[in-house]
Amino acid sequence: MFNIFKLFWSYNLPRWSILIIDTIICAFSLTIAFAIKFDFNAIPPTDAKNLPYDFAIVLTVRFISFALSKTYKGVVRYTSSRDSARIFVIILAGSFLIYVANFISLKFINGTYFIPTSVIIIDALVSLFVMISSRLAIKALYLETKNPTSQRINVIIFGAGEAGIITKRTLDRDAAIKYNVVAFVDDNEKKKGRSLEGIFIHTTDKLSQLIKEYHVEIVIISIQNLSATKKNEITDICLNSNARVLNVPPPTKWINGELSFNQLKTINIEDLLEREPIKLDAEIINNQIKGKIVLITGAAGSIGSELARQCMKFNPSKIYLLDQSESPLHELDLEFNDKYKQGAYEVVIADIRNSERMQNVFKTFKPHIVFHAAAYKHVPMMENNPSESIFTNVLGTKTCADLAVEYKVEKFVFISTDKAVNPTNVMGASKRIAEIYIQSLGKKSLPTGEVGKTKFITTRFGNVLGSNGSVIPRFKKQIEKGGPITITHPDITRYFMTIPEACQLVIEAGCMGKGGEIFVFDMGKSVKIIDLARKMIKLSGLEEGKDIQIIITGLRPGEKLFEELLENSENTLATHHPQILIGKVREYEYHEVNETINDIIQLFDTQNNELIVQRMKSIVPEYISSNSVFEKLDKK
Repeated sequence: MFNIFKLFWSYNLPRWSILIIDTIICAFSLTIAFAIKFDFNAIPPTDAKNLPYDFAIVLTVRFISFALSKTYKGVVRYTSSRDSARIFVIILAGSFLIYVANFISLKFINGTYFIPTSVIIIDALVSLFVMISSRLAIKALYLETKNPTSQRINVIIFGAGEAGIITKRTLDRDAAIKYNVVAFVDDNEKKKGRSLEGIFIHTTDKLSQLIKEYHVEIVIISIQNLSATKKNEITDICLNSNARVLNVPPPTKWINGELSFNQLKTINIEDLLEREPIKLDAEIINNQIKGKIVLITGAAGSIGSELARQCMKFNPSKIYLLDQSESPLHELDLEFNDKYKQGAYEVVIADIRNSERMQNVFKTFKPHIVFHAAAYKHVPMMENNPSESIFTNVLGTKTCADLAVEYKVEKFVFISTDKAVNPTNVMGASKRIAEIYIQSLGKKSLPTGEVGKTKFITTRFGNVLGSNGSVIPRFKKQIEKGGPITITHPDITRYFMTIPEACQLVIEAGCMGKGGEIFVFDMGKSVKIIDLARKMIKLSGLEEGKDIQIIITGLRPGEKLFEELLENSENTLATHHPQILIGKVREYEYHEVNETINDIIQLFDTQNNELIVQRMKSIVPEYISSNSVFEKLDKK
């Protein structure tokens, strides 16, 4: 039977035949209208004598209106709500024209109507019903013939609001050939049991049951700004039931203002690790940054580039984007050139370890605010290259900080890391040494006896999602290659924060800082990396052990099982922002620190890694190496 229909659909009727069929439908509707008017009895002679004129006038109006509006040109099997609305308007307009003609006949010609008003109304209603329902019936028959319901993929839409309706209509329009919406799910209890475009609405607690009952393969989250907690709840239910999860992008990203099925994307692990949006004190930040000259070191990196984007929102006088990495800086330049007016920023290629070059940078640009994000950050790399860690993370920071004092920079915000707390590796220890120098420099007395003008502020946070070389991009690449996914230890955990979130907190902390503080960010709950990998495997539609393997490789040199934001001896003070705390840490005397750090910098020329690390341990006594060749120094 389906084959007969498929053969029928392969032929397209000429457009003029659709026009004739619509006119015949109108003739049928008018006949029904007269029958209803006179209770299916014989038509009185006074009305019967006008029947030929009635049919001639009505059908002529209908034919001309259809021809002018081109309703017959639509492909019937793809009838949309827009086509139905057009038919509705054309039928009503034609009926109104017939009514006007009837009124003119009654008032100005022969004092009688040529067609009863009730017949005009009934005819319009019957014509509308038959024309629209016939088109929808043909469309439904076509879809069922091309892809029977039993062969379609069942879908549930989470969100029974406007976005949910748009999503369903998108599936009907773009992908109804393949997909069948079986249910809406929504948290709003008031919607429970109601119907939306013929589909019933259920509450979230029924999601798992619905997936199993209807053999649902895809769940689409249509609600925008859904909390990460709720996304996690829905995703866990779906993944445990072997259903894929897709996300509707924000309306601003829809192509030409319309949603298409191809724009629905698999939900990312980053979406599930996000937290509630940060509420910034825009007034304080605006007062600090507006009209100021801002210098960002490490501007081509993940944090530095996002800091630049965030700062741009507060209308600085100019932003200088400084980095030694040419290609990423070029990419950032291209991005900013498309977004911002000429002269709002400038890219600068420079090495923070080169004192002469940096001297010229500060002297020429005279920044008011410096965000120092330039650093080496990868633990295994620095474990094998301690001298470079000292040269960049310590000397580079010291050079920039000293110049900030010399050129009377208002604020110097240093981007540190949670790995500086009770460090177990060279990278973390180098950042802790830089922290110590920054703090002591902020309290240094000038020859006048006063503390310097520059306020030094340190910010500490953990891993950021999507940063260069971080675990999530690495897992994605491994999954794309078919695995295996490599994890260093089954119990390893990490804190995660999105790049925009981290940078927003850095700017807020920088603006609220009075000088000398170490701001610690609320990183939320730590995440077990193996659980993260398993969820990413499921989100990719794969099965662990069958499609892809997880291999434990062992801790890398210097790697911790878990990260800390404060030392055991430290505690915190609250600020006006719930996600920013002030860490109370030991204070150091500048001259002693300066002398010690100059000594360790001079060790760079020896290229003696063991000697350099030994000196680092003397500066940071809590630095105890882990899974490293430098563990032997702790035993001594």
